[in-house]
Amino acid sequence: MTLLKMKFNQQRRVRLAQGLWLMSWMAVMCGAFVFCLGVYLKIELLRRAEVMDNAEIHVVPNILIMVGLASIGTNWVATRVCQDSLDATRFPRWKVLLLPWFAVAALLCCLLVAVVVLSYALQGRLEESLKEGLRNGIRFYKDTDVPGRCFQKETIDRLQMDFRCCGNNNFKDWFEVQWVSNRYLDFTSQEVKDRIRSNVDRRYLLDGVPFSCCNPSSPRPCLRYHLTDNHAHFNYDYQGEELNLHPRGCRKALVDYYMGLLNSTGPGVLSVILIQMSVFLSLRYLQTAVEGALDLENPEDESEGYILEKGVKETFEDVKLQILGLLKFGQVDPTEEAPVDEDAEKAASPSPDS
Repeated sequence: MTLLKMKFNQQRRVRLAQGLWLMSWMAVMCGAFVFCLGVYLKIELLRRAEVMDNAEIHVVPNILIMVGLASIGTNWVATRVCQDSLDATRFPRWKVLLLPWFAVAALLCCLLVAVVVLSYALQGRLEESLKEGLRNGIRFYKDTDVPGRCFQKETIDRLQMDFRCCGNNNFKDWFEVQWVSNRYLDFTSQEVKDRIRSNVDRRYLLDGVPFSCCNPSSPRPCLRYHLTDNHAHFNYDYQGEELNLHPRGCRKALVDYYMGLLNSTGPGVLSVILIQMSVFLSLRYLQTAVEGALDLENPEDESEGYILEKGVKETFEDVKLQILGLLKFGQVDPTEEAPVDEDAEKAASPSPDS
């Protein structure tokens, strides 16, 4: 049973080829858009790689880059097929290549759908990655002399200023780590001795935050130290004061930023899927209509175009047999006997007179 059959005369075939040619070039542009989108996401993730604990989220831009490049190539091939579709001498050379083309195009659509799903599904992994990465970044903030961590302080400071955030969850995360390097501590000072002695791990902890936590839009000069002491500052209330610091944690800021980028790719990728599917179906109609016209005595007569020549089940079985045939092509059957050289056999066999 032929599915979605349509009649095409010569004029309709020409119009279909012309429209498909324009649509294919549009799909090439969409492939370039998907590629650029993947590159942009990749760069944005690499910029903050130091505050991410794993790279699972990179699968989204990697797929976008791969699909974008493949889409450019496949749709460029579709434009060439459109150009040769009305030439009886050039179109037959595409018959062998169209089956792999349809397979690749269908795979690209499936991968684009996977990108949309992963964009929403990886939010939990992204948040957990940032949670662990930011925790380590704050812990190594003071290690400006340690190889491999020299730029950790600059990374955290720029992050907090760019995203207007402070700490992992909030500014209190800085109270739990020693973020001032020992080289800048006066160990002859009684205050420093008391703070180190009062801590089990012999760390210099204080209720203060780095300068990058300060909110420049606050009318009050930034308060960075003694943030939990109401008597340390004039007209200050620890419970009600906004502390002139960025109110939200950097994990929340980064998750919102990256999920905004990933979610914004959804409508664009869905549009690309619709265009790619339109090219897929239109090229199938064009292929079957042109092949049907070539089989006629008069190629300009009316021919049939369809999506599937048989039912879905029968078509699946035929495609499976074709794929198995291609896989077996060129393989030597071990049960097949090698040809026997009759002259050599006669020379090797003894004669009756001997």
